[in-house]
Amino acid sequence: MEHDLQARAAHLAGIREKAEAEMARIGIDAAFIDRLVDTFYGRVQAHPRLGPVFDGRLAGRWPDHMEKMKRFWSSVAFKNGAYGGKPVQAHLGVEGMAADLFPEWLSLFSATLADIAPSEAAKDWFMATAERIAKSLTLSLFYNPALDDPARKTV
Repeated sequence: MEHDLQARAAHLAGIREKAEAEMARIGIDAAFIDRLVDTFYGRVQAHPRLGPVFDGRLAGRWPDHMEKMKRFWSSVAFKNGAYGGKPVQAHLGVEGMAADLFPEWLSLFSATLADIAPSEAAKDWFMATAERIAKSLTLSLFYNPALDDPARKTV
């Protein structure tokens, strides 16, 4: 049992080291994560469609949300386990949340990366990751498999 725990710890350490090396190679560090989150969510707050949805959920709690998003992106980028939340549950029941907001979220994220990413590789990595996250959330929150039923399709 002790050997299994040590092997798992070593495996996880290896994953973190590899992720940290990859992020360093493309110019990503903790300071960039902070800047990305601060810049992006500042733009979200000012966005005519996204701002009201986020403000409706986060009024008075923006600082906590910003710290949570910094932990989230740190965990995603550096595989360090800094975030332990449940993104799907966090987005369930948010007033005004709609599937058509995700392309706007992605567009704003892309513009933010275009302005501040330290390299093209960093921009590409974060954008691909954000697209996977948006797709996962969209499917989790809005997908109805009954609508894909071939028997429902008309010719």
